[in-house]
Amino acid sequence: MQDTIAAIATPPGKGGVGVIRVSGSKAKEIGERISARPLIDRVATFAHFKDANQETIDSGLTIFFAGPKSFTGEDVVEFQGHGGPVILDLMLKQVISLGARQARAGEFSERAFLNDKIDLAQAEAIADLIDSSTEQAAKSAMRSLKGEFSKKVNALLKELIYLRMYVEAAIDFPDEEIDFLADEKIRLSIEGLQKSLDRTIQQAGQGAILRNGLRLVIAGKPNAGKSSLLNALAGQEAAIVTNIAGTTRDIVTETIDVDGLPVHIIDTAGLRDSSDAVEKIGIERARKAIIDADHVLLLIDVSDQGSIELSDFPELNNASVTTVFNKIDLLSTDNQFEGIALSAKTGEGIESLKAAIKKMAGYAQENETVFTARRRHLTALSQASDAVQRGLDQLRIYNAGELLADELLQAQDALNSITGEFTADDLLGEIFSGFCIGK
Repeated sequence: MQDTIAAIATPPGKGGVGVIRVSGSKAKEIGERISARPLIDRVATFAHFKDANQETIDSGLTIFFAGPKSFTGEDVVEFQGHGGPVILDLMLKQVISLGARQARAGEFSERAFLNDKIDLAQAEAIADLIDSSTEQAAKSAMRSLKGEFSKKVNALLKELIYLRMYVEAAIDFPDEEIDFLADEKIRLSIEGLQKSLDRTIQQAGQGAILRNGLRLVIAGKPNAGKSSLLNALAGQEAAIVTNIAGTTRDIVTETIDVDGLPVHIIDTAGLRDSSDAVEKIGIERARKAIIDADHVLLLIDVSDQGSIELSDFPELNNASVTTVFNKIDLLSTDNQFEGIALSAKTGEGIESLKAAIKKMAGYAQENETVFTARRRHLTALSQASDAVQRGLDQLRIYNAGELLADELLQAQDALNSITGEFTADDLLGEIFSGFCIGK
């Protein structure tokens, strides 16, 4: 936290504008030396950026944000120049030569958290916003970044703290005439808290679905139409389609937006015994993709005269599977299928499949109260809910105030871990290491 850090804050490659971000006690001094002019808080200053020999590296805008009224809570300087990778590299080298060091991944956001500019849930929402693959996912991440998730957690904490004060007062003053633990108000308050936790868990679950999406594998025999189905869902020619069995030799992944739900569709090599060395590798990758999938679409070619059973595909034994019958456009009569029937070629039945995909994920469309959430948030909320329920049982069955107080404390600790009130350093390192460098 004592070092001044610097990084390129724009993506790799060429662009119209490139940004170098600097944060720390030396930021203003570095900014003024490179810009060769004084900097005023929150004023964009045009300058020619100079190297150690006073030769111009680039020209553009320098903006100074005085701490603590900055993103990180420290003095921050941004150099906004041209977006060429060589120019940005020269600028970064010059900044580092003047006393800064290369920032670690996520270190700017980490400093904002450590300086109490944002809480941990908001910091994670920054990365989720950048990684959003659908409009709904971006909206939910922005809600968390604005603090909506944190407000719900803090409201739950407020209820918990009030209950703890009430229960511990009953424990500390046992000689009072009124038995606080027998007061119906405590039981009703705990039950109300449990309902609030349940609602928050449901909303956070939807946020986790939007953040992570659904990993959906299309599996089946060669020529069942797996690549055609991928293309039909993606709305473009993402995979090569031919009548030759075994055309797909490797997995092909495409992310699509199903009414706001990110779906990561994986087309795989046809499952069969093969003597082709390259195809064998593709089949092994298909089997691994099935193991890692959230859900599998087992695609069946209705024009295939051979009997087809799930036992034909031992890879699917432990998978969550939905059977999809393809090529119904080749049938001359109406048929009844125990599963989803469609034609990847004509598009018939595709909308029904999309509705089924949303159901597979447990996705509730267009929920304007959803905020982004991670698995650790769901775990913490679940731990808090379990602790509250155990505490309620202790009160109902045993009238045990001390055990109730302990369970409420555990629930409070679990909720505090979401916003970072009490968070282990190794967890912080794990969280911020997944951020972009420069953010």
